[in-house]
Amino acid sequence: MSEPIRVVLVDDQPLFRAGVAAVVDAQSDLRVVGEVGTGAEAIELLDRIDADVVLLDIRMPDVDGAEAARRLLSPERAARRPRPLRIIVLTTFGLDERARAAIDVGASGFLLKDASPEFLVAAIRAVHAGSAVAATGDLAALVRSGAVPREALAPPAGLATLSDRERLVFDAAIEGLSNAEIAARLYLSESTVKTHVSSVLSKLGVRDRVQLVVLAHRHGLGGGG
Repeated sequence: MSEPIRVVLVDDQPLFRAGVAAVVDAQSDLRVVGEVGTGAEAIELLDRIDADVVLLDIRMPDVDGAEAARRLLSPERAARRPRPLRIIVLTTFGLDERARAAIDVGASGFLLKDASPEFLVAAIRAVHAGSAVAATGDLAALVRSGAVPREALAPPAGLATLSDRERLVFDAAIEGLSNAEIAARLYLSESTVKTHVSSVLSKLGVRDRVQLVVLAHRHGLGGGG
């Protein structure tokens, strides 16, 4: 049996942390290995212990979630870890500047604090496996909203290398469609869509679907751009 996914909780509300810890620890494949109440404490803790996924509140009184994510995911700290550290930002307000900033520095996505327990544990597993997380509607909103500023940039170089099929998958992905929804739209199998998404990410030089949406919006691609 493989080791459980090690989770660290960072939130300044002890009652909220206790509730999330109860949900996480009830899963046989997940285990809370640390809880702290500030961004500074999170940085100190994660310099001492191994963890796989951090649930990180975006708004905290000392070091906010965006800055904590930047420090935790810095190249220097990443080089010292035996395995990648994934961060899920927790926010009460949905898409805002701080959540966008955390995604820009490498967070794997964001969830609203009122997400269902089922969605939360599924998100932890997905991020641990290397995927990005956000509700489909939130990814679409990321394209439409002003949270990610347009910068009137030329199209990314890799865009011209996409095949016709990959461009269709790209367009659907930046709308926020899931692999299953893309498969239904394009009459493909989910495994084929997954292969195309991986190729698109590689050709465009982005880490995950959230970063893909950010790139698309910045270059004025899709989402009404």
